[in-house]
Amino acid sequence: MFGNYLIGLREGLEASLVVCILIAYLVKTGRRDALRPVWSGIGIACAISLAFGAALEFGSQELTFEAQEMLGGTLSIIAVALVTWMVFWMRRTARHLKKELHGKLDAALAMGTGALVATAFLAVGREGLETALFVWASVRASGEGSSSPLIGVLLGIATAIVLGWLFYRGALRINLARFFTWTGGLLVIVAAGVLAYGVHDLQEARFLGGLHTKAIDVTSAVPPDSWYGTLLKGIFNFQADPTLLQVIVWTLYLVPTLALFLAPNSFTRTAERQTRKATNDQGASVAGRPQESDADAECDDPPPTGSPAKAGEA
Repeated sequence: MFGNYLIGLREGLEASLVVCILIAYLVKTGRRDALRPVWSGIGIACAISLAFGAALEFGSQELTFEAQEMLGGTLSIIAVALVTWMVFWMRRTARHLKKELHGKLDAALAMGTGALVATAFLAVGREGLETALFVWASVRASGEGSSSPLIGVLLGIATAIVLGWLFYRGALRINLARFFTWTGGLLVIVAAGVLAYGVHDLQEARFLGGLHTKAIDVTSAVPPDSWYGTLLKGIFNFQADPTLLQVIVWTLYLVPTLALFLAPNSFTRTAERQTRKATNDQGASVAGRPQESDADAECDDPPPTGSPAKAGEA
C-alpha cells in the first residue's frame, strides 16, 4: 500500500504544481477571466485520465488469461519506461518549468479560449495519462483482488491535492528539491518491482521462457500471507519465488538507473551556473531591481531535483 501511496503522492504533486503554476500566473497577471477555460482543460484532462484507467481495468477483463498477461506485461514495461523518463525529466527541467508554462499561457491568451483549454489540457493530461498507466500496472503487481493498493493511490493523490492547495495559499513551505529526489529514488525502486512483475506476466503468457526456472524460493521464510510478506509486497512488489529472468531484469534496471538518478549531474549544474550568470548580468543593468536567487523556490517555480543542497524552499 505504501508503494502505491508514493505513486499517487509523487505523480499527483507534479500535476498539482502544474495547476498551481497556471492558476497563480493568471491571478498575478490580472487575467482571472481566463481561469474558467483553464479549469475546463484541467477537468477534461482528469476525466480522460480516469476513463483511460477504467478502460485498462475493465477492458482487459474480457480477454483470455494469456491475452491478459500479455497485455499486462507489455503495459507494465511501457509504464516503467514512462515513469523512468518522468523522474529524470523532472530532475533536468524543473528549474525551467515555470518559464515554459508561462510562455505557453501567453501564447494561448493571445489566441483565445480554445487555446487556453488546450494548453491546460496538454499540461495536465500528460501527467494524468502517465499516472493512470503506472497506477494500473502497479496495482496489478502489488495485489490483484485487494482494494488496498487502490486505496493507497487515492490517499496519495488526495494528499498531493491538499499539498498543492497549501502551496498555492502559501501556508506550507518544504524543500521540494529533497522531496522530489527522495521520492524519485523510491519510485525507481517501485518501478523495478513493476518491471519484474511485467516480465513474469510475459512468462505466463508464454511470450518469454523460464517460468519454472526459479532464482530463489524463500516462501517458507517469507509467507506471502504474513504481515511482513504483505508489507514487502505492498512497498517493493516483493516476490518470494521470482524466476531467474525476473531477478536479472530487476537488477539490470535498478542498479544503473538508481545510480544515474542519484549521481551528481555536472552538466545540469554547469548549465544552471551559466543561466544564473547571464540572468545576473542582465539584471545588474536595472538599478534597484531585486534579483531572484536560485535558492528561491515558490509554488510556481519548483527547484531542480538534481541539486538538493542548493535548492531553497517552496
